[in-house]
Amino acid sequence: MEKTQIKPIFSVSDFIAVVNQTLEYAYPTVEVEGEVASFKVNQGKYVFFDIKDAGGSIGCFMSVWQLRVPIEDGMKVIVSAVPKLTQWGKFSLTVKTIRPSGEGALKKSFELLKSKLETEGLFAPERKRRLPIVPQHVAVIASTQSAGYADFIKILNDRFGGLRVDVAHVQVQGTDAPDQIIRVINYFNQQESLPEVIVIIRGGGSADDLSAFNDEPLVRAIAGSRIPTLVGVGHEIDTSLSDLTADVSAATPSNAAQILVPDRMEIIRAVRAQVISLLPRVLQLIDGQRQSVKDMMINVIDAVERAADEQMRRLLSLRNVLTQLDPNVVLARGYALIRGNVKVGATIEIETNKVILEAEVKNVINK
Repeated sequence: MEKTQIKPIFSVSDFIAVVNQTLEYAYPTVEVEGEVASFKVNQGKYVFFDIKDAGGSIGCFMSVWQLRVPIEDGMKVIVSAVPKLTQWGKFSLTVKTIRPSGEGALKKSFELLKSKLETEGLFAPERKRRLPIVPQHVAVIASTQSAGYADFIKILNDRFGGLRVDVAHVQVQGTDAPDQIIRVINYFNQQESLPEVIVIIRGGGSADDLSAFNDEPLVRAIAGSRIPTLVGVGHEIDTSLSDLTADVSAATPSNAAQILVPDRMEIIRAVRAQVISLLPRVLQLIDGQRQSVKDMMINVIDAVERAADEQMRRLLSLRNVLTQLDPNVVLARGYALIRGNVKVGATIEIETNKVILEAEVKNVINK
């Protein structure tokens, strides 16, 4: 007797739950590439669009905050999403991340975001700050395993060693890279002792490799940094939105090191050249000062000699006066000195040039 197979009967909601459970087990996350169609944003919160190719179309849904790059109809993109059967029986993709695919889509997304940020003034020259001439404390955001980072550190040490360099290792490409860099920028901006410059560097790569530096939240984090920023991403021909927003942009990581610090040897050579060029002038000034001091000394000596001569003349004049007043000189001229109380009957002493006499006063006649 043939056994009859009993087939389960699902309610609609149970069937949807089973299908989603199966999808979650078999395809927890899928990446799908296709062209964007019917793109729209509802209530400023939800994003709806279709992704299609020549053989089919799938509806997509995501929150607006997850949309890190601008997209529009016709752009080719890759979505990372969770497949899901909705309660209305419609199959859709719940998108986690979306990124442009191909050079054309990357360029279009770049231009859309560039135009938006330019309109907001994020690239305006007047908002950019100057870097310190010789910073003493620098924060570096890079992949420490990259050749670009190694070149940066070597040139930095060769040109001007002795700086304090705080390094944060991050991914510099891929979907996780922007958020890692943003977290580190915020970390450095919250330190009690702020670095003088934040340097963000990455070596060369394809347009897709460098697309992390065109991420809108990252660009806004660079623009909002309290600390001046120096960005050197890619090769000389590469320009990212992070470059355009930074206070100073470098062509390469090596160029970033050259911009950040001067060449110590060039400074020494420049100072030596200035000293050599100034030496004749300094010697001329010394000679001029020497002659000036010599003239001043001669003038002082002359003034002292004149003052000494004048004092000598005054002393001689005083000497002559004193000589004339010398009693002996007076006596030599025939005068006499009388000592005693001159009154009638008193005895007085009379001194001449040659003798001393005693005499009695016989008469006193007043003049």
